[in-house]
Amino acid sequence: MSPLLPFLVFAFVASITPGPTNLLAMSSSARFGLRASLPIVFGGCLASAGLVLAVGLGAGVTLLTRPEIAAVLGWAGALWLSWLGWKIASAEIAQDPDAVTDKPLGAGAAALMQVINPKPWTVALAVVGVFMSTSGAPAWLLALLFLLMAIPCMLLWAWLGLKTRHWLHSAVAMRRFNLLMGVLLAGSGWFGLLG
Repeated sequence: MSPLLPFLVFAFVASITPGPTNLLAMSSSARFGLRASLPIVFGGCLASAGLVLAVGLGAGVTLLTRPEIAAVLGWAGALWLSWLGWKIASAEIAQDPDAVTDKPLGAGAAALMQVINPKPWTVALAVVGVFMSTSGAPAWLLALLFLLMAIPCMLLWAWLGLKTRHWLHSAVAMRRFNLLMGVLLAGSGWFGLLG
């Protein structure tokens, strides 16, 4: 068995389970379509892989020895996710999807969400703490493999959002979906921080 197989299983589970970026990709895809949501997918995945690389190169030591930095990141992340949740929950609803004037978030917003969200940092710390030493793989390889695992997982969430469009034929249904996604997104930040 390859020493990287346990890491690949971990990367899959960490990437496919619901989290703020997955919910954001799903919500964006339901509203704006898959193509318009690709920056969120790639921005979030690149940032997650970047965190694995940064932690592997030593940033994890700072987080472990300076818990106040992790606390500030946690509060900033919860506030950012609350703002994004509010934006989704209060988004403009139009009968004609082409008439919507709002624009989807870009790669930078998704990347920032990863940087200030505690879940990706926890994942990165686990990758380095557990899998870097047991597999003997360098940080850059683990980051690359994590990226290659995260992209299809995030694309699946965006595809699920695209498929929900078939159920969201009315403005009322779309408003309920946006409200649910907004509450889940904001709640995920606070649950992660306070839970």
